[in-house]
Amino acid sequence: MGYIYLYTGTGGGKTANALGLALRSVGHERKVVIIQFLKWWKNTGEYKIRKKLQPFYEIYLFGRDGWIGLDNLGEEDRKLTKEGLEFAKKIVKEKKPHLLVLDEINLALHCRMLEIEEVLEFLDSIPDETDVVLTGRYAPKKLIDRADFVNEVKDIKHPEEMVTTKGIQY
Repeated sequence: MGYIYLYTGTGGGKTANALGLALRSVGHERKVVIIQFLKWWKNTGEYKIRKKLQPFYEIYLFGRDGWIGLDNLGEEDRKLTKEGLEFAKKIVKEKKPHLLVLDEINLALHCRMLEIEEVLEFLDSIPDETDVVLTGRYAPKKLIDRADFVNEVKDIKHPEEMVTTKGIQY
């Protein structure tokens, strides 16, 4: 039976938690597909490692270039997130991954780039041999209720200025 793992909250590390599960799965030669919503930057460790971890690891980005802030998302962003969800549906049917990571899907839902009912319907169609990880702040209650495991990442302390260490934050 496949399980749904959800990582939400305002603290850092939600994607890193999902990537940790992906690394464990790859170590057991299990197929992993990561779909990142609202992300475009290819200079991240999780993207750059993709060729080295083939054939067990795939990653796809569905976000437009540049960060414009959550208040400035528009039709292009909505189109890309919908393409990402449709791609996820196709991947599950065709590639039958052992682990499917839907990175930042919670945030895409919060920003109304996707409809919760469509995501819940997709989760109900996931085959038993596929586990799913959902990440992103502001997870909707319906998604929290649907998930089997829910973890909230809470920001307790961080430096005043933004930290971006290669290999840690990206």
